[in-house]
Amino acid sequence: MNMWGLLMIILAVLSAAGILYLASRIGRFWIIKRIAKEKRNICFLIGLIILIALSASIWLAWGYMNAIVCILHLLVFWLLAEGIFTIIQKIRKKEFKRYYAGITAVVFTVCYLGAGWYCAHHVWQTSYEIQTDKSVGNLKVAVFSDSHVGATFDGEGFAGHMKEIEAQSPDIILIVGDFVDDDTSKADMVRACRALGELKCTYGVYYTFGNHDKGYYPSDYRGYSGADLKENLEKNNVHVMEDDVELIDNRFYIIGRADKSEEYGAGRKNMEELVKDLDPDKFSIVLDHQPEDYASQADSGVDLVLSGHTHGGQLFPLMTVEKLTGMTPDDRIYGYEKRDSTNFIVTSGIADWAIKFKTGCKSEYLMINIQ
Repeated sequence: MNMWGLLMIILAVLSAAGILYLASRIGRFWIIKRIAKEKRNICFLIGLIILIALSASIWLAWGYMNAIVCILHLLVFWLLAEGIFTIIQKIRKKEFKRYYAGITAVVFTVCYLGAGWYCAHHVWQTSYEIQTDKSVGNLKVAVFSDSHVGATFDGEGFAGHMKEIEAQSPDIILIVGDFVDDDTSKADMVRACRALGELKCTYGVYYTFGNHDKGYYPSDYRGYSGADLKENLEKNNVHVMEDDVELIDNRFYIIGRADKSEEYGAGRKNMEELVKDLDPDKFSIVLDHQPEDYASQADSGVDLVLSGHTHGGQLFPLMTVEKLTGMTPDDRIYGYEKRDSTNFIVTSGIADWAIKFKTGCKSEYLMINIQ
């Protein structure tokens, strides 16, 4: 069993235990007590029915992962509220007439996850400045990853976000993988590809695959294959790069890597192979969906490496836990880092995946000014 399988089992067990605990807490609300005529077992049963109905509704609407996320957040905030109000009650030496701990937990959970929903479904622009001694001139680069079209917006919504990016007048647009998801419909995929074809910028659109783009399931699951996706992208003038290097305007290189998941399939070239014929005096930008190869990328002397995949850690405090435990192979979860002469940036992504909330980050596209 891998790490994620074990994590899912732990989350499922915690959720089940959380439902039992929360059911007993919900039974303490005065309206429940009144309905149950103060009978503890009936209070618990009513609370359990409410929790199961709530979990089932979230599961049906957004999937089991979001049901788990909601229950676990409610559990954590309820435990915290119970602790805080127990301390307050001891200080004031008088019991509360109302179950304020429960009220606080419910209200805070709804507000907190509501903010997380907004952070996942609203898209911000994040800007970076990269200084270089190489004669690249002034280059404005738009970057996004992890659109997972169909997750937080459909193909038409994606087209709207592309117009926002185009309005910033970038010189080039770079897509760092997971453009579509395993559940992205063919209609949304086609519309999103067409939206890329409608963009106008000096050097066009460049794209490299992520781990979801080719799909983990047979092509009939979503109605198209990775090859169909590539065909639709290229039909809309997108430069699809799989271990390819392109010199643009004799100013800078784009190095598009095959995704790390290809190491278990068709394979992918290492950095030494990709850069061996490059002019070291020209600025180089690497597109690599998964940020797991920083050492060799820094050794290769490339100037800028762009990645996604991590969704910025997604939920607080996962980013901190990942940093402290190294539970994932990612060299970085989010943001900017410099190793030797190489600049690294990991974006949290323009959308979401299975989980509909971002409480540890926000959805974004990048605007990078290289000077």
